[in-house]
Amino acid sequence: MKKSPYYVIFKQLLRWTILVFPAAVVTGSTIALFLWLLNLAIHYRFTHQWLLFLLPVAGTAIYFIYSCLGKNSEKGNNLIIEEIRQSGEGIPKRMAPVILVTTVMTHLFGGSAGREGTAVQIGGSIAATLGRWFRLNEADTRLMLTAGIAAGFGAVFGTPLTGAIFALEVLAVGRIQYNALFPALAASIIADITVAAWGIHHTAYHIDIVPHTSYFMSDWLPMDLLLILKVIVAAIAFGLCSFMFSGLVHEIKALFTKTVPVKWLVPFIGGLIIIGLTYLNGKQDYLSLGVDPQYPGAITIPSAFHAAGADTWSWLWKTVYTTTTLASGFKGGEVTPLFYIGATLGNTLSHLLNAPVSLFAALGFIAVFAGATNTPLACTFMGIELFGGEYALLFGIACFTAYFFSGHSGIYSAQTIAVPKFEGADDEKTLLQAQQKRGYLHTKFSKYTLGRKSIRSH
Repeated sequence: MKKSPYYVIFKQLLRWTILVFPAAVVTGSTIALFLWLLNLAIHYRFTHQWLLFLLPVAGTAIYFIYSCLGKNSEKGNNLIIEEIRQSGEGIPKRMAPVILVTTVMTHLFGGSAGREGTAVQIGGSIAATLGRWFRLNEADTRLMLTAGIAAGFGAVFGTPLTGAIFALEVLAVGRIQYNALFPALAASIIADITVAAWGIHHTAYHIDIVPHTSYFMSDWLPMDLLLILKVIVAAIAFGLCSFMFSGLVHEIKALFTKTVPVKWLVPFIGGLIIIGLTYLNGKQDYLSLGVDPQYPGAITIPSAFHAAGADTWSWLWKTVYTTTTLASGFKGGEVTPLFYIGATLGNTLSHLLNAPVSLFAALGFIAVFAGATNTPLACTFMGIELFGGEYALLFGIACFTAYFFSGHSGIYSAQTIAVPKFEGADDEKTLLQAQQKRGYLHTKFSKYTLGRKSIRSH
């Protein structure tokens, strides 16, 4: 007797719920522990500022930890993306504890990094381990790893829908892997609920009500075209900022590799540079996450949502701090610093464009991230989950504009270009140059399908 298609669908949904449930719960619990430890480390440094002077030593220690324990883990998020695209040596079990410890070390001593990379690697490592225990085949293992990315990302920011879409969208520019939709969404929701069950709370953001302004066409059009134009102008700047951030990480890393022959000296020198920058600008606002204030009046992500909550060049300082920190080998992630960069740049642009401060801080928050990760759809949903749906149209305009103007760049070198962003970028030479600039100097391209504007790498 032929089985009903609804029975098959129900069976598959039930199967994947059972498979991802333990991975999501363990991931959520681990991320809850991580966020708790991270908060302790950051606030401990606030009261013991001398710890910054040990940052070079901490960086050297992180290097040797990875040399001894982190084999195959050094690639971080890129390793997980590569394993989803094409199975290789696998995700090591020790990736999760090693990245957790080294990220807390980075923040304890003042490194300017984020937490998304840690969360994604925790989720990917746990998913890979459970996939081996369940003896999943290669196709199911890829779906499990995608669910792990979603669980980690959704849980660390409290944005489960964004986590699911991010995991589908981040693998390749211009293509979304819909076959992993249910596992990713289920894992992200369960992990987020788990974090909340442990009593961990996320930072809340608020956009002030934007008053309706009248201009010569406002009586005929329901939308404020002048505000939309300002959003587009700002989003172009957000996209260029994303391009600069991605490029600086690769260029600084290449400079260290070329000029410092002793590898363990790279994080030591990077730590010294961060100390020097801190004394050059006279404040510690650009260290660590930049979410909680070290002192009253400190520049943070929440402060950027208010007038005078950021300096004109706060976004540039944070860019230099974070790219130096990550390029020299410290651990964490790029996303929270990108939130900081975007929010403070949005604050600055709001004054130049005579636009609402909190709205443009929110637009910068998500749009710089969208341009740097090439995930405009996920970032649009992030805006809705974090700030509400009233300005969803503006979120979409900002994220997709920044996505186009960031070019074929990105913070994840393993992210391939499936579909070029614009006409004229679909020839072999242009695509190859774009991949090389994004860190693919080691990659060989064996097949192009230019008629469909796609590219596959092996």
